[in-house]
Amino acid sequence: MNQLEEKKREEENYLERLETAVARIREIHEENIAGKPTVKHHGEAFPDYFAKVSAFLLQIADFHQKHRQGGLDQLSLEDWKAINHSQYEDVAGENYQSSYANPDYSAATLGEVFGQILASLYTELRSSIAYAYEDRLFDLTTIYELFIEIYNILEQADASYEEVRSAIYYHFYDYADITVEDSLRDTFDPSRNFAANLICHSDLTDLRYLYRFGECISFNELEMAAYLNGLPEKEIKDMAFTFTDGYRRGFELYHIDLAEKKTVNIRYRLGMERMIREVIRQFEEMGLSPIIYRAGVSISRRNLGGKVGFYGASPNRQYEYDHRMDDAIFFDKAYAERKLGLQEQALEAMKDLCGDFAGPAVVENFGESPFNPEDKENAYHYSDKQQKQKLEFQAASGLLRNNYVPRDQTSFSIIAYPLPEIQGDFPEIFHQTILVNTLDQQEYLKIQTCIINALDQGDYVTITGRDGNRTNLTVSLVPLENPEKETKFENCLADVNIPVGEVFTSPQLQGTNGLLHVKKVYLNDLEYHDFSLSFTDGMITDYNCGNFQTEEENKKYIAENVLFHHKTLPMGEFAIGTNTTAYMMGKKHQISHLLPILIAEKTGPHFAVGDTCFSQEEDLVTFNPDGKQMIAKENDYSRLRHTDSKKAYFHCHTDVTIPYDELGDILVHTPKGEVIPIIREGRFVLPGTEKLNDAL
Repeated sequence: MNQLEEKKREEENYLERLETAVARIREIHEENIAGKPTVKHHGEAFPDYFAKVSAFLLQIADFHQKHRQGGLDQLSLEDWKAINHSQYEDVAGENYQSSYANPDYSAATLGEVFGQILASLYTELRSSIAYAYEDRLFDLTTIYELFIEIYNILEQADASYEEVRSAIYYHFYDYADITVEDSLRDTFDPSRNFAANLICHSDLTDLRYLYRFGECISFNELEMAAYLNGLPEKEIKDMAFTFTDGYRRGFELYHIDLAEKKTVNIRYRLGMERMIREVIRQFEEMGLSPIIYRAGVSISRRNLGGKVGFYGASPNRQYEYDHRMDDAIFFDKAYAERKLGLQEQALEAMKDLCGDFAGPAVVENFGESPFNPEDKENAYHYSDKQQKQKLEFQAASGLLRNNYVPRDQTSFSIIAYPLPEIQGDFPEIFHQTILVNTLDQQEYLKIQTCIINALDQGDYVTITGRDGNRTNLTVSLVPLENPEKETKFENCLADVNIPVGEVFTSPQLQGTNGLLHVKKVYLNDLEYHDFSLSFTDGMITDYNCGNFQTEEENKKYIAENVLFHHKTLPMGEFAIGTNTTAYMMGKKHQISHLLPILIAEKTGPHFAVGDTCFSQEEDLVTFNPDGKQMIAKENDYSRLRHTDSKKAYFHCHTDVTIPYDELGDILVHTPKGEVIPIIREGRFVLPGTEKLNDAL
């Protein structure tokens, strides 16, 4: 049997199984709406749960069938809007308060035994939306079969939580041999071209195309697409060129041969397709084919640090926050070991594709209202044991992937644009963002060289806050053996990391002490008030914020979403942002709190906790434009990469920026006891940097 025949037979098999599953789900639905439920002995609300969830699954199955038969081609824009609304309405806005996807509501109505896990089951079943649009028959079939299996268990009067949990566990464990390889194929195989085909072959002036991605479509996606459609072709090409040329120059900077690469992963939020189409064209001129995969929707593929891939609007950010740790249902050592073994097999099988991979190109958006989540009592959280297992798995998985896709053989590029919902004049903010992204690099090169020359003379730097900012930090710097040829700070222009505007280093941990404080900051899509980290010898020793009423809640919020369950993290980066133009854009339009870290980190000094900027690239020799070699690339942890690799990396990196209006002084302290001021009272005073104050 040839490969084509085998694929056809496999498809027929899944279609047959899916048809059988849909028929059974239809029976379940009819049983529970006709007053003849077989699960009511667990509680009066159970028939309602299964009636509503089965109705949702039948709705998606009906859509999938029409999709396969080409029955959607004649739908109007209003038809598509209605379909999209119906698929996401249950978890959108206030509807979420009485949705079975809400773990607190589910626990209150279904009971403490089954409520929590059935809320997570329903959330997992909602990933069927994406599977239907992409015609992923395996995923759609097996998830429908899981629903039936859980229903069959709960038909028994003596059914237990452990039986339900075990069914979910073995669903993910048993099918991991398929799902792990499938996930990696999405990452490295350009023939997985669902999104690329839509972007390149749709009529982008007809906004119906947005709904064919299967994501939640909001005002932002529709208005962004319409706005880009109205821009001149030259402006679109220039926007794309800023992005793709930065990507190309990243390879030049690190002396990596781009000609040996064949694929690039493009990540973005829907609505930017006109620019992304031009980005694809420019990358193809470089010899790179696009890989554009969906951000993870399944429990097994969600990313605790944010969405990675293409994605639409969030139907409800609280809903996504509540379910970010749902894999706590099944994550254990056995599952982790199985997944690691399967990852190694899959990577070995596709090592040629891995070798072709050039790295990610990321377009971010900003402007959504800040989100302050509620920590739901019935949302899943990792146990202490699971936290340890999860961190060990992430470390081992990261090292394994680096064996096949070495970080020092790839690069990246990242740029950001505002969303239409941003407060103020969106077109003006959009064009000011373009200005920020295209500032004169030669001018910044000269200014930042002056700053680096001063920093290179220091043993340590002190940073203080003002006007209510309590920052008082001492950052220890790596010593130079040959100051004529070496430097401690990288001169960051607008290549991989757009826009221009920072100098950065990996601090020496010993001697790095004090308090980092920001009155308000936005990290990993979450808002923090009165945020503080305390450091002793470069390690976090205490942390707090003012988001919640109790210190316990505040510390838990930071532990989960900044430390990512590590007991502590090192200060992985110290940088001085120089993009005062971006800072003033934020102040002028009162959007400073909405700027993404990509831009915000350029608007003052910033400090990253976690890995250094050179994670897994420490041995790559790089030079600043003045010819000096950057030598401050590692710390006491990353130095273990050759002797105890599992302890070398934390697999996270979160930047915290002190804005200029909260910044006091930045002073360089030399071995001779001299003090070289770079900034005093939030203004640049170092000779050669005064022009940065013009925007201030």
